[in-house]
Amino acid sequence: MAKKLSDFIDLAADSQSKSKDLRTFLRQLVEHDRDQLLVVDREVDPVFEATSIVDRIRSDSATYPKYPAVLFTNIKGSDIPCLINLHGEYERLALSLDTDLQGMVEEFGRREAEQLPTKEVSPSEAPVKEVVLKGSDAKLSLLPILKHNELDGGKYVTSAISITKDPSSGRVNAGIFRAQLHGEQEVNLMFGPYQTTAHIFREHADRGKKMEVAMVLGHHPGMLLAGTTNPPGVGGELEVAGSLMGDSLEVVPAETVDLMVPAGAEIVIEGVVDTDPSTFKDEGPFGEYPLYYTGTGPQPVVKVQAITMRRKPVYVGLFNASPEHLALGGLARTGFVLSRVRDVVPNVANVHLPLSGTARMHAYISMRKIADGEPHLAAFNLFAYNQATKHIWVVDEDIDVTNEAEVMWAFATRFQADKDMVVINNSIGGWLNPPTYGYQRDKKGSLETKLIFDCTRPLGMDREFPTPAGVPAEVKERMNPDDYVRSLSDAEYELFTEE
Repeated sequence: MAKKLSDFIDLAADSQSKSKDLRTFLRQLVEHDRDQLLVVDREVDPVFEATSIVDRIRSDSATYPKYPAVLFTNIKGSDIPCLINLHGEYERLALSLDTDLQGMVEEFGRREAEQLPTKEVSPSEAPVKEVVLKGSDAKLSLLPILKHNELDGGKYVTSAISITKDPSSGRVNAGIFRAQLHGEQEVNLMFGPYQTTAHIFREHADRGKKMEVAMVLGHHPGMLLAGTTNPPGVGGELEVAGSLMGDSLEVVPAETVDLMVPAGAEIVIEGVVDTDPSTFKDEGPFGEYPLYYTGTGPQPVVKVQAITMRRKPVYVGLFNASPEHLALGGLARTGFVLSRVRDVVPNVANVHLPLSGTARMHAYISMRKIADGEPHLAAFNLFAYNQATKHIWVVDEDIDVTNEAEVMWAFATRFQADKDMVVINNSIGGWLNPPTYGYQRDKKGSLETKLIFDCTRPLGMDREFPTPAGVPAEVKERMNPDDYVRSLSDAEYELFTEE
């Protein structure tokens, strides 16, 4: 007998939920546009088949123009459904912030700065405590963990928010790190050398102690977005999650580690990490944000002690080296750098990190220029706060930076290379980007050559800069195509297609 979607996700039981979580966002998404979520009921293999379907959808924009999220209800080897590509477009992330693409960055920056304190609830009020598995029962094979890309080193947990605690301050930190599966109760944890979790790990190592971790899978997009932010100092991400959701994050004590975890999560994996390098296991390769396989070597290992989950959980995966990987990381960076750029140039209108530039390496800044030289000042500050960015286009405020065609039009018509381009050698860059170089130019390192393209109209010209052409705005506003155009009738269609 074919199963219904309700056999896997009991949305009705959550319909009275007062706090935001994955379920509330899925309802919001489907109510906004039912075509944004597709379901696959046929059995698919976790090795490449699920991601191949999503990649085919991405390639067929004519049939699937909105690059929808896909819920797989029948992943071979698991009874738990797997949701991927939920964060595959900026538009869906904007919806999670109750705004649109043009207002997304402004709204993100506003919410990120507010930080709402977490709210503790009892285990009886926490959906993530409906099922508690400890010891040998806590098997990672229960989860539909995927192998995403051809040369990935194995199956990877890609969307987990890993929560750790700084032993010096007691502050709680959260971040998203790739985690390669090594067995029923072992998974790598790969974090960058300069990330806060790396600092917390070293603090534990200096004390000769193991590091406790809780890996959170499945929540409102605001929770995952918060994991990509970098609040000042150690910690603050869980408070940012609340502000991004517009609702304090409800937390509950974990079962086997001294950490608070999101009560509304779908799944939480609890474990400890041995800080002794002799216990590390080889990890990688893995498809990363530059869309190449990068990073291999020994990494610390999480020893799983418990898994808690909802009665009918949804495993949320993040499709690495795909638009979902890029969009999720891009929005948080954009919201942060918009605020930082405005610290020095308040008349900046908007900032956009386009997916075409991996949502990191290219940046578009629009501004109401008051003085020549301001575009450079804005670009310098963006470089300082987002080291992975290597090329910046600065345009006037009449250009919509979320519309790449408009940015390229300004580039073509308002830019002259001999006076409007700035080249900056030997700048710190994104160490995962393949062409980065070292102090010795032919060696691999973290340095890049960066460019600023000043595509703003010059001030104080002897001749007036031409006005952009276009139909009258008021006429365009009232001439709604929906009131005029229609599709071909069946009879008309037959006239065009008959042989």
